[in-house]
Amino acid sequence: MTLSTQFYTLIAMIGMGSYFGAALDTYQLFLKRPIRSRWLVFIHDLLFWVLQAVLIFYVLFIVNQGEIRLYLFLALVCGFAAYQALLKKGYLFILNKIISFCKATLNFLKKLCMILIVKPILSIITLLFFVIKLVLKGLFTLVKMLWRVVIWCLRLVFFPIVWILRLFYNILPKPVTNKVEKLHNKTKGFFGKLQKYISSIIDKWKSKMKR
Repeated sequence: MTLSTQFYTLIAMIGMGSYFGAALDTYQLFLKRPIRSRWLVFIHDLLFWVLQAVLIFYVLFIVNQGEIRLYLFLALVCGFAAYQALLKKGYLFILNKIISFCKATLNFLKKLCMILIVKPILSIITLLFFVIKLVLKGLFTLVKMLWRVVIWCLRLVFFPIVWILRLFYNILPKPVTNKVEKLHNKTKGFFGKLQKYISSIIDKWKSKMKR
């Protein structure tokens, strides 16, 4: 190696030593070692050290084609020591400020998203449910009113027919009227059960609509 190449290599290794110190502090800050499981910490540590070794060798390869000398390791140690003595406090201060700024920005964006997007959407959905519920209640009330009107019209129409049938029923023989009464009672019981079943369904639907 020429003298200039050795000088550039020395400066590069001192810089990589300082970089390694900053990278190590950054790694320790983001890793949060006490709350991580041991096997996960081991994998992270292994990947970190392999990555740093690859980066240092890559820089060395660019500067002097990858030739290794003993003084290069001393340059790495000197760069690391210089970082620890002169740059560590300032770097960690700036890093913590950047992290705090990023967290504050993310919290602001989260709150802004809640105010501008999430809450309006939830309000619209709530309004739609309220409108649908109101419309269904109105339709149910309208159907009940129409049903009552239909029943009243049917009674009005069938009243003369029922009156004639009763007159005809009164002149029938006793055995025939007994059979008719039995059939009427069975039919009445069936329709009574059907009416109770329908009423129970309507009551359940009303209770759900009130919630």
